[in-house]
Amino acid sequence: MKTRSLTAALLLLLARPSPGEPPSLSPLALGRVDAHAHFFAEAKPVLQLLDRLNVTAVNICVVDRYDKGYETAPPQQRMARRLARASHGRLPWIAALDDAGFASAGFADRAIAEIERALAEGAHGVKIYKSMGMELRTPDGAYVLPDDPVFEPIFAALARRGTTLFAHIAEPIAAWQPLDPQSPDYDYYRNNPAWYVHGRPGVPSKDAILAARDRLLGKHPTLRVVGCHLGSMEEDVDDIARRLDRFPNFAVDTAARVAHLMRQPREKVRDFLIRYQDRVLYGTDRGIMPGEDAAKVAQRLEATYARDWAYFATAQTIEDEGRRVAGLALPDSVLRRLFRDNAVRCVPGIIARVSAADR
Repeated sequence: MKTRSLTAALLLLLARPSPGEPPSLSPLALGRVDAHAHFFAEAKPVLQLLDRLNVTAVNICVVDRYDKGYETAPPQQRMARRLARASHGRLPWIAALDDAGFASAGFADRAIAEIERALAEGAHGVKIYKSMGMELRTPDGAYVLPDDPVFEPIFAALARRGTTLFAHIAEPIAAWQPLDPQSPDYDYYRNNPAWYVHGRPGVPSKDAILAARDRLLGKHPTLRVVGCHLGSMEEDVDDIARRLDRFPNFAVDTAARVAHLMRQPREKVRDFLIRYQDRVLYGTDRGIMPGEDAAKVAQRLEATYARDWAYFATAQTIEDEGRRVAGLALPDSVLRRLFRDNAVRCVPGIIARVSAADR
């Protein structure tokens, strides 16, 4: 343990560029991977943007019964397959586990068969959702946690197959607290009351849900798991670090949580990303559904990519929702892992093209 600590400290010291030094790494040449996106409309401006910026976006299907267009998996997965082909590999996709029938006989066998079908059709992984712990209930009203035995055969099958599991389990702590306009999650819970559980009787605490997630990780040490949204530990990178130390099979993505990193001490976040540079995947959580203005979506996506690169790669002052934050100026080796290599390793096969970074 002492040797490991000394090695980590040495890495931190060696990886400190001059605060004003720009990155030598070009995002265009790198070929960034957005490891967490939701594109379910044929939007030419978005595809053109991904091509122009040389970004591969991992297109994640999700079953959210309260969000229009995401209620069931099949329509999303059909569109995801179509977009993977139309984008010439810019949009590799992840299938969704529909857990609605968890209490019915034969649920696990049916779910595994559906997953096998999706993987045969080109999916690169499977996603589970915060419904485990926050929505699903047994007939007697008890909430069903992610380590419930009903899901065990599914996780075991994924581990045997070497399939990556994307796990959006739990939510920011704001879901359990009074609404606070100063919270980065205020607008989401104001507009999505189904997932706002403050004062709702019987809902497990966030700690209880994450403890169940941790038991899942411990029970399946060969199952490769990406914890979506910083593993729902966005308030403090120390919480993430403790889980990464305990579970070698666990990584996290930054989707929709960069603002949470910006609210923590700069050096603490920077040191975390350097120390765990092999365990964090860049993602945005951006997406589009039919009927949305594709040009505006592309514009917002480009702005997000620009802001996030500036935050992680430079020492510039970043403006975000009225806050001024100093960029992290991460070294090129860390940027390469964060924005590309970790996703390629954690989700094998997502890069279908040979780019300059692959040669």
